[in-house]
Amino acid sequence: MMKKVFLILPFLTCLCMGGAHANWEYASEYVAGGWYNDDGSRFVLSVRGGAAYGMAKIENDIGELVPGYYYDPGTFALVSDGYKKLSCGTNCDSYAFAGYANIGDLHAKNDFKKMSFAAGASVGWVIPNASNWRLELGWDRITETDYNSSPLFDGDVVLYGGALDGYIANIQSGAVHSTVSTDIISAMAFYDFFDGINKPMRTLIPYVGFGLGYANSTTEMQLVDSYGDLSLSAELIYFGEGGGDTILEFYKSKTETSNIAGVLAVGASYGITDKMFIDFGARFMYIPEIKWSLSNESDTRHRDWFSAKNMIYTNLMLGLRVEF
Repeated sequence: MMKKVFLILPFLTCLCMGGAHANWEYASEYVAGGWYNDDGSRFVLSVRGGAAYGMAKIENDIGELVPGYYYDPGTFALVSDGYKKLSCGTNCDSYAFAGYANIGDLHAKNDFKKMSFAAGASVGWVIPNASNWRLELGWDRITETDYNSSPLFDGDVVLYGGALDGYIANIQSGAVHSTVSTDIISAMAFYDFFDGINKPMRTLIPYVGFGLGYANSTTEMQLVDSYGDLSLSAELIYFGEGGGDTILEFYKSKTETSNIAGVLAVGASYGITDKMFIDFGARFMYIPEIKWSLSNESDTRHRDWFSAKNMIYTNLMLGLRVEF
């Protein structure tokens, strides 16, 4: 993704520089007495950095995965088939088969709520004869953020096919150590609130902006079978080492998710000179979905495990913008 960004931005800069060069070479309309009428058009370069806060609902994407469960007739303690076989030993000899449960029906224990850092850069153009409006093409990066949860999934499910058929049991599944980072390339329109052609110096100039973009999110995941409900699954043996007679140790997996992104911006700029502005603002970035998936050792087979739905990043940014 980073290579794509660095290939695209120089091309965009050249396009904008072409427009800027045309504006300088073919000056504004000559009035009289050596005076020209400035149409307000400017070439724009900006850089920014700050803090980002991400929020999203974590959803179970397993679908159908049905381990068996056993219970102690005396205490009704419930354990998974993998735990009974691989960890419990003779302590579980008296346990009876309780039934099956679909762990795809469980809910995530924790939603995504994390702080990270953000940085970005933009190139753009102030529209001639409408200098309140700026059009910018930019890149923003949300740095790597952790998402860890133990258990990963937790909830009430109905057992079936065993001695406790129809019984509602509270079960847990898995633990996860994971990260996510996101790059967004966006096309934005900004409106600066001021009167006249040229922006005033030493004055706060409020602005709003909106746009659409392309978001590429990279996730890495290390899944752990903490409750023994995954290690005996024939479907999952491709995604780790062991299983059957030992606890399945999952491979570290990496997933990329591409999506359209919506962006809103509000803030204010302060003119240091007639060409240079300090910019402080907030950017709200919406991404419909970011996925975490299991992968095999050769990264040729994948299985969706969970996802962040309706991710909203709130970025508080301090930047420098030059218009010339």
